[in-house]
Amino acid sequence: MTDKVTHTGGCHCGAVRFEIDAPATMEVHACNCSICKKTGFLHLFVEKADFRLLTPWENIAEYNFGTRTARHFFCKTCGIKSFYVPRSHPHAYSVHAGCLEGDTVTEMTVVPFDGANWEQNVESIR
Repeated sequence: MTDKVTHTGGCHCGAVRFEIDAPATMEVHACNCSICKKTGFLHLFVEKADFRLLTPWENIAEYNFGTRTARHFFCKTCGIKSFYVPRSHPHAYSVHAGCLEGDTVTEMTVVPFDGANWEQNVESIR
């Protein structure tokens, strides 16, 4: 198992800040579903115990659509979605790897995921 390091990240304006514990060498998923395709979200799945929100939840708005299972969180100020609770991993967070800051990521492999056909492909990311 790869050792975890602490990464920091957040939204564009800084109103949403977080820390995660994850490997420095990581695999992320580029999804082509309706929302990820438009935002360029790169999924890094982390257990909730490895995620720490550093700013108040009051800075965050929530958006739901479709099955209303996923909980999409956005900064109320700048609109950036830096993390959310995905339908595929309801007991974890998906962090947008593009919102990680600093030099703690040493290697990132981007793997395509066909989220436009989610039901047929979800097992490949669980």
